[in-house]
Amino acid sequence: MNLLITLCARGGSKGIPGKNIRPLNGKPLIGYSIETAQRFGKPFQADIALSTDDNQIRETAAAFGIISTYQRPEHLATDTAGKIETIEDLVLHGEKTRGKKYDYVLDLDITSPLRTVEDLQEAFKIISNDPKALNLFSVNYAARNPYFNMVEQQPSGYYGLIKTGNFVTRQSAPPVYDINASFYFYRRAFFEQRLKSTITERSLIYIMPHLCFDLDHPVDFEFMSFLFENNKLDFTL
Repeated sequence: MNLLITLCARGGSKGIPGKNIRPLNGKPLIGYSIETAQRFGKPFQADIALSTDDNQIRETAAAFGIISTYQRPEHLATDTAGKIETIEDLVLHGEKTRGKKYDYVLDLDITSPLRTVEDLQEAFKIISNDPKALNLFSVNYAARNPYFNMVEQQPSGYYGLIKTGNFVTRQSAPPVYDINASFYFYRRAFFEQRLKSTITERSLIYIMPHLCFDLDHPVDFEFMSFLFENNKLDFTL
């Protein structure tokens, strides 16, 4: 079984400048994903590949043992470039340079590092046991439920629930989930179908049993730093 683990880290973040290599509790942010990739990938002899357009990110990854000669193309280094397209280009490069075809691709998002090796192991079991599944992504239970307390504008111009049902309490409504952007498993067939979204007709989920969120705003980084520095996480990375 051939496994490729991808790390996509574009330079020039506007929300949190330099976030991919910004220190988090004394370690560059990208370091957490690299170390998790190394621990999870070791039993599979997985290849780990970096996609970046930034030399500082490349040098930081090299300090953790990830040496990359791949240069992300300019058209994939913009704010509008799609993540799936970026991963696929890295997969094709890896297959060409290593002379192999991957069975699975695992993408670890640098900005959502609160995942454990155990999370990845359990998630991989789920997708491995369903040969029809194209991909799997990590989620948490959502704080808001579209059946109960999320609204959108209706054709009438007034506002109503996104989904309707006869529910008296939020707890009685069907469970819904937030995609926490931490990790994604793909079967190789996913890319062969030229899909543009991670949500397909044959997607699976892995429900995180602990806190997980991505870093989008500067306050997110401050909050995550507080959790690390004060030992507030109830799990070990």
